[in-house]
Amino acid sequence: MPRVLVTGATGFAGSHLLERLPLDCDVIAWARPGGHHAAAATGTQAAAWRAVDLLDRDEVERAIGDARPDVVYHLAGAPHVGSSFDDPVAPLETNALGTHYLLSAIERRAPQARVLVVTSAMVYGVSDAPLSETSPLVPTSPYGLSKLAQDRLTSLAAVDGVGTVVARAFNHTGARQDPSFAVPGFARQIARIEAGLDAPVIRVGNLEAERDLTDVRDVVDAYMTLAERGTPGQAYNVCTGVAYRIGDLLERLLSRSRVRVSVEQDPDRMRPSDQPRIVGDNTRLGALGWQPRVPLDTLLDDVLEYWRSQTT
Repeated sequence: MPRVLVTGATGFAGSHLLERLPLDCDVIAWARPGGHHAAAATGTQAAAWRAVDLLDRDEVERAIGDARPDVVYHLAGAPHVGSSFDDPVAPLETNALGTHYLLSAIERRAPQARVLVVTSAMVYGVSDAPLSETSPLVPTSPYGLSKLAQDRLTSLAAVDGVGTVVARAFNHTGARQDPSFAVPGFARQIARIEAGLDAPVIRVGNLEAERDLTDVRDVVDAYMTLAERGTPGQAYNVCTGVAYRIGDLLERLLSRSRVRVSVEQDPDRMRPSDQPRIVGDNTRLGALGWQPRVPLDTLLDDVLEYWRSQTT
């Protein structure tokens, strides 16, 4: 049985990846010390959990030596663009330094491993045109800078002989995503309004931004495709190639509401820097056989139903 290590296993994408990994593998799941890491099912198979601080170089080295994985999915990291303006140190430490320690340990203790490192579309500069993997890398936020550092460290590891592949993930959403993100934030507010817990008003940030949005289940399927068939040293966009206006996504969710809801602008939800349009070109990933499968309406239904289940 191949040994599969997932960092950030309690996170949004990490938890979905655990659910979709094949049963014929031995899964090792890392979580932050002090975080929730009780045994969780991967299909009908349990993962072996370990608390690992990615900023403790010696601890990472020991944990990789103990695990000796065949495949590594590195999903751990600081995930939010907006909060990086208030605290730029946290994403730089976690995304850059933590990745450096992990890749260094893999090179020494598990050099045969295939390693997928998830970075972000935020490594790219501002563009109205679809972004390809060769588009200029000019991040516009501290978060984007931290992911660019992570991206480059992964490419350097490939030069040193580690089997690393980069997944540049564009916006994705689904059940269990933190409500600080747009779609789950809207859905949670609607669910609370329906339950009578909040006034019938949704507070929003910038609704004019356009984002390439993928269902998280399609995203983790892309990660598995890349771990299996991606070319070492190569970067791949994980996206649909279609941009949706945030305001239109809100309207689709409001059309599903069981009560009438009004919308108000909230200055606190506006970012210091917000790219007007982010859409990707997934040609390179598509050549490996991956295509998004979950329709947008199914995605929105599932997110809203998840928050209804959390509210009642």
